[in-house]
Amino acid sequence: MSDAAQPTAAEVRAAAEAVKTALDRHLAAVERRSGEEDPAVYDAFNQLAAAAEAYDELLYDRYDEVTPFEIPGTEDSMPPYTGPEEPSALSVLIRRDYSVAEPQRLMAQARRVEAADEEDVAAEASGTVHGALGLLFGEFEPDEIASRHKEFGLEEGDSTLWVTAADETADPGEWLEAPFDQADPELVVCRFDVSAVFDDEYDDGLDVDDETDDEADDDEGGVGAGELDEDLDTDLDDDLDPDEDAEPARLEADR
Repeated sequence: MSDAAQPTAAEVRAAAEAVKTALDRHLAAVERRSGEEDPAVYDAFNQLAAAAEAYDELLYDRYDEVTPFEIPGTEDSMPPYTGPEEPSALSVLIRRDYSVAEPQRLMAQARRVEAADEEDVAAEASGTVHGALGLLFGEFEPDEIASRHKEFGLEEGDSTLWVTAADETADPGEWLEAPFDQADPELVVCRFDVSAVFDDEYDDGLDVDDETDDEADDDEGGVGAGELDEDLDTDLDDDLDPDEDAEPARLEADR
C-alpha cells in the first residue's frame, strides 16, 4: 500500500473511539436484554464486530500492527428469531447428504426388496443406481437409512435439521409443489448440524458409538451389520462377473 493510500493517524484514532462506543452500546443492550434472542443485543453485537474489524484493518494499514481480537464471521450465522413466542405449529426441515460409495452393495439391497415384493414388477429397478435408490428410500424410513447407511453402500455427508415455527399449520397440499422455498431463517426455533468439519472434535467418540450400535443390533435379535455384510458380500460375489464391464459411479446426493 502506498503512503498516499494509508489511513491517517486521526482515522485510526477515530476507529478506536468507534470501538469504545460500540462496546458501551453492546454492554447496555446486554444489560437491558429481554430474552435470549433479543434483536437489540444481536444488532449491538454486529455493530461491535464491524467496528472492531474496521479498527483492526486501519491499525494494520497505518502501523503494521494487529489487535488480539478474533472477529467472528456473521454471514453464515442465523438471524435473530422473529417468530411467535408460543408457536402453535411447527415444520421440521431435514437435509442429509450421501455419496454412493458401493453401488453394487446398494443394488444388492434393492434386489432383496424387489424379491420380497409380492406384486409383479414390470422392470427390475434394482439394476441401476437410480432405480435402487428409489426402491430403498421407498421401502425404508429416512431415519433407518441414516442409521444403516453403510449397509446400503452409502457414505454420510453433511446434514442439518431445522425446526421452524408458524402460527398455524399449512393447508393440505399447500406447499407440496415447492416444499423448501419457504424456509425462513428468522422462524428457526433451533437447528442441529452434522458435518465432517466437526470430525476432529469427535473422532474418538464416533468409533465407540459405531461399535455400540452394532452390538445393540445383535443383542436385540435383529440382523447385525456383520451378518448383513457377510450376506451382501456373498451376493456381490455371485452377482459380479469379472468379464462384465462395470463402472460404478460415485454420485452425490441431491437436496
